[in-house]
Order: sequence, then C-alpha cells, then structure tokens
Amino acid sequence: MQSHVQGSPARQPGRAAFAAFVGTTIEWYDFYIYATASALVFSKLFFPQGDAFYATLASFGTFAVGFFARPFGGLVFGHLGDRIGRKKALVATLAIMGLGTVGIGFLPTYASAGALAPVLLVALRVAQGVAIGGEWGGAVLMAGEHAPKNRRTFLASFAQLGSPAGLILALLAFRTIGHLPREQMMDWGWRLPFLASAVLLVVGVFIRSGVSESPEFAAAAKRAQPARLPILDVVRHAWGTVLLCLGANVIGVAGAWFVNTFMLSFTTETLGLDRALILDCLFVVAFVHFFNQLISGWLAQRIGQVRFLAWAAGLAMLSPYPMFMLVSTGRPVAIVIGIGIAVMCMSGSYAVMAGLMTDAFDVRYRYSAISLSYQTCAALAGGLTPLIGTVLAHAWPGQWWPLALFYSSLAAVSLACLLGLQRRRSRYVVSSGMAVPE
Repeated sequence: MQSHVQGSPARQPGRAAFAAFVGTTIEWYDFYIYATASALVFSKLFFPQGDAFYATLASFGTFAVGFFARPFGGLVFGHLGDRIGRKKALVATLAIMGLGTVGIGFLPTYASAGALAPVLLVALRVAQGVAIGGEWGGAVLMAGEHAPKNRRTFLASFAQLGSPAGLILALLAFRTIGHLPREQMMDWGWRLPFLASAVLLVVGVFIRSGVSESPEFAAAAKRAQPARLPILDVVRHAWGTVLLCLGANVIGVAGAWFVNTFMLSFTTETLGLDRALILDCLFVVAFVHFFNQLISGWLAQRIGQVRFLAWAAGLAMLSPYPMFMLVSTGRPVAIVIGIGIAVMCMSGSYAVMAGLMTDAFDVRYRYSAISLSYQTCAALAGGLTPLIGTVLAHAWPGQWWPLALFYSSLAAVSLACLLGLQRRRSRYVVSSGMAVPE
C-alpha cells in the first residue's frame, strides 16, 4: 500500500518537488494574508489608539514578531529534520501553521476584548513564525535531495514557487473581500481568508504524506547515527558558510517583503493611491514573480548558480529607481512595470538560493544549517524591512530616494556575500579535490 501511494522511485523527484511547492504555497498563503492584513486592517482593528503612523508601526511590529520567531522554528525543526527525517518535521510545521492561521480568524478585536486582543494576535503570530521557520528548510531539502545533481537547482526552486503562489492566493482572497462594504470588511470580512486556511491545511497534509523520505537523508542515516545536536556540528564546521549564505539571501528575502508588504502601505498611505488598484497591480506582478522563478531556476541550472545570482543581485541594485519613478505616476500600467522590474531581479535570486544552499552543507546537519542561515536572514532583513521603510517614509515625507538607497544597499550586501561564498567554495575545491557545483 505504501509503495502504491508514494509511487515509483523514478517519479519521486517530480512528486517531491510538487509536494514542496504545494506545502510552501499553503504556508506562504497563511503568512501573506497576515502581512496583507497588517498593511490594510490590523492597525485599526487591534491598535486603534494614537495616530495612524504609530498604529501602522505597531501593526508591522506584530508582523515582525513572526519573523523573529522563525530562527527558533528553524532550530527546533532543523534538529528534528536532521535527527528523525525531513518528512515528519514538515507535516508538523504545516499543521502548526494552519491551526495558528485559523485561530487568527476567530480572534476578538480591540473593541471587544481590549488589550487582550493584540496579545492573542502576537501569540498566534509567533506560532506562524515557528512553523514557517521549520517549513522552508525541509521543503527545499525534500525537493533538492530527491533530485539528481543535474536537476537539483531547478527542482529545488519549486519550493520557492510557494512564495509567489501563496501571495497570489492571499491577494485573490483580499481582492474578493475588498468588494465588501467597509463596515462588513472591518467587522467579519477580514476573517474569511484566515478561516479558509483550514481547507488548504487538509489538502496539504494529504499531498505531503504521499512523498517518501529524502533518499540522501535515508542513506546518511544508514551509514552513521544521526548527530545528537546537529546545530553544534553547524557551528563547528560551517559557521562561515552560514553567515555568507545569510547575507546572500538578503535581497531575495528583504526585497520580497519590501515590494509585497511595504509598497502596499507606502502607495496607499503615503502616495494616496487607491487600495484596490494597488492590490490589483500586485496581483499581476505576483504572476511575473512566479514564472520568473521557474525561468530563473532553469537558467541557473545551465549557466551556474553563483554566476546567475551575481547578475541578479547587480541588477537588483539598480531596480528600485525605475520602480519608484514609475509607481509615483499612479498609472496602473506604470505601477505594474515598475514593481515588475524590481520583482524580476529579486525573485531570480530567491529561486536559485535554494539549490545553492542545498549544495553548500553536509547532509548530516543540512536542515539545521540552511534553516539557521535563511531564517536568521528572514528575522533581520525580512522582519525589519517594512519597519525601516515606514520610518524612512515618515522621516522624508514625499521623497522616495532614501527608500531606493535602502533597497540598493540590501542588494549590495547579497552581492558581496555571494562573491565571498564563491571564494570559500573555490578554496574548498582546491583543498579537497572535490567538484562543487558552480
């Protein structure tokens, strides 16, 4: 029966990549609907005291809390994934995320529960952060470790497709409820996207249960006893690579939240553009994001990971200037083109980093290592980006150049770390005589 459900070994790479895509889509849908609600409604529902700026800052603060919980989730589930297997850890992360998201849909607001409402919101946001912190590394490894070496970069990128796909679903949900009268939207309409996660949770667990354990992990477990504390092996053997991978991820992680979350708030509150218009534009751009990641994974498989990532980071440094100039016109086509330019550069980096990080660490502590690197980057670069953007927009009202410089600096960090990572890997090849993928 088990073999019938899981399919033949020849089909497992594609099945694992698809399951990683579906699972991360659900996880990111849950994460993005919170981000979208933070930008649109949470400041009024849970933080109504004070002026609009501080309410928005508080709303994005709870958004950042989820990011700060992600390294903890990465450590916990990285440990479990390196000890007992990737598959078991991933089913658990999906369940925690789904239950936490549905719980937000049932929360009382500040008007009915007072200060208890934001406290409960923060608690469930922490649960979301822990879940997504454990999810990403396992999904990338299930896709990448099932794949043959000559397809690893491309198939590992399927786990990254969950981010734009989840964003598409989240924006579709908010576009749908956005047509409700404002009173209904603020009363019960905002809850519907969170409650819908219950259906997605059932689908995701079913699909993920049909994939076999990672063959690389299974082979390593047969050769030797799993490490008692994989994170100690990471610190002992790979801390430099962890830091460089952290920096290399900055533009893909922070850039996504800058475009998809901060720009939603900036365009509606600072530029005064229509909320429905911006949601429609981001919805179109999300499709650009999705298909660009597919193309990027395929192209990087052919020309080399580091070479592709260096070009993507270099172009990302230039991308915020046309983005802001076009967005400031307020015209829908210009907004889509402007944000689309930034997204194409950012999303290419995001897609290919999955394969690069899978190749960068030993299988015995790989889950812990990539989770620590990526989730720490998410906490620092991703969680703080909307906050920093909000502060910069408030400090220089009506000016976009400080925001563009901030975005360019994120890309510069990634480019520098990629070059450092390439030098480190080149020294490893010379000293060991082993071939490491570009």
